[in-house]
Amino acid sequence: MLSMDLQAGIVSQFAKGDAGLIPRVAGILAEARKREMTVIHVRVGFRPGLPEVSARNALFGQIRENPRWQKLFEGPLGEVHPGVGVQESDIIVTKHRVDAFYATDLEMILRAKEMDTLVLFGIATSGVVLSTLLHASDADYRIIVVKDCCLDQEAEVHACLMDKIFPRRATVVTAEEIVKVMAGSV
Repeated sequence: MLSMDLQAGIVSQFAKGDAGLIPRVAGILAEARKREMTVIHVRVGFRPGLPEVSARNALFGQIRENPRWQKLFEGPLGEVHPGVGVQESDIIVTKHRVDAFYATDLEMILRAKEMDTLVLFGIATSGVVLSTLLHASDADYRIIVVKDCCLDQEAEVHACLMDKIFPRRATVVTAEEIVKVMAGSV
C-alpha cells in the first residue's frame, strides 16, 4: 500500500471538495493492516532552507521561492493527515521530488520485503500517482490504482489518466472494490 502525499497541508489545499477522501483512505488502510499488509506513507519534505531544491526545477523551484507554499511541508501541515491513522507499524518515506522512488529508500524497502504488487493512491493524480506508476511499471511491479482515493486539480486530467492511460499499465479500482478483494468477499 503506497499512500502518497496525503499530508495535512496538501489535503487541506487539494481535497476541499471531497470530504470522503480521507475516510476512504483510512478504510483501505485499516483493511490492509488487518491483513498484515505493508503500509507505506510517502510524503514530501525538505531540510531547512530547501537545499534539495534546484532553482532549475520548475515545480519545486516555485516552492523554494514562496514561503507560503513551504509551510505546507513543515510542522503538522507536513505530516501525514491525522485522519489517515498512521500506525506504529507503518513506514514513512520522505521524498524531495514528484516520483516516490526517485532518490528515496522506497525501492530498498520494497525489495527487502519481497514486494511485487503495489496499491497506489494519493494527491495528485497527474503528479505523484502518475510518476510513481510509470516508475513502478518500468520496474516490473504489478500495480493497482485506487481511483477514488486519488485527486487532481483538473478533473479532466484525472479522468483521462484513470480511464485511458493508467489501465495500460495497471488495474484501476475503487476503494470499495479493493476493500472487498482484501476482505476476500469477491
